[in-house]
Amino acid sequence: MVISMNRGCDSHLPGTAAGRPTPARASRGDPLGSPPVDAASWLGLEATDDPLRWRLPLSSRLSTGGGFLFGGAGLAAAVAALEAATGRPLVWASGQYLSYARPPAVLDIEVTLAVTGHQVSQARATGRVDEAEIVTVNAALGRRPFEGAGSWAVHPEVPRPEACPTRHLDPHHDDTIMSTIEMRLADARQMEDLDGTPGTGRSAVWARVPDLDISAVTLGVLGDWVPFGIGQALGARAGGRSLDNSLRVVDVVPTDWVLLDIRVSAVAHGFGHGLVHLWAEDGSLLATASQSAIVRYWTGEGPPRRGSAPRR
Repeated sequence: MVISMNRGCDSHLPGTAAGRPTPARASRGDPLGSPPVDAASWLGLEATDDPLRWRLPLSSRLSTGGGFLFGGAGLAAAVAALEAATGRPLVWASGQYLSYARPPAVLDIEVTLAVTGHQVSQARATGRVDEAEIVTVNAALGRRPFEGAGSWAVHPEVPRPEACPTRHLDPHHDDTIMSTIEMRLADARQMEDLDGTPGTGRSAVWARVPDLDISAVTLGVLGDWVPFGIGQALGARAGGRSLDNSLRVVDVVPTDWVLLDIRVSAVAHGFGHGLVHLWAEDGSLLATASQSAIVRYWTGEGPPRRGSAPRR
């Protein structure tokens, strides 16, 4: 049975921020009345007879170009299981990636409720393929009544998504998770234009998954973009395998596109570190994500000479 997440925890959230209207879903080009798909169903997450155990059949559409489970999809599946098991919305989740999982395996997710308080639950989810532990996610979930609120992160000045070029994908991204996510380069270079000239460490991409509802689960998928930013910062066809991914949810508001504001802090000793601010179209801060990754050049690639002709 594929679960359908209850969005009641988000039902109180406003449809506008700072007096700015939320973009209409019709802007996606969806047929009028076409309901969005919740993220758990989009992932294919399956419930079992045990409310603390879940199954995620792996497929190419949840995988990277390297043929293994995309880290953000693993984190998102764990978040979906945690929210369903606790009945509470996510505050933060931190996932540690321990091994690869490749289709057509099944990722078995087990939730442990460590502490259940009046307003906050502390829990963890462990994902395994057979006996191999793939990902461990620790999380806090809940809501607290508190009048004080504010956002002090600075939104980057970038064009709207319709004014930005579509990101070019290489053939090895066909039928992978990258082919399911529409991306527009707001402040980033196409892969073929990375000629060895280092970037500023900042890049920005508009992203959306057509027909997919916005939730903490969706943000778990979209927050896994520091490796993309590492390639932009190095000016090379490079990225990496995530060691971890932490997602901190601020406020989930309806939005069509999500702006991935990627900030690479440093690359050193073969590792890269950075964060992503995830913004709604109306300027609301949805969440922040942070990662460390093992940095690698793409297969068959090396460090390009600065100023050399772009690789085509």
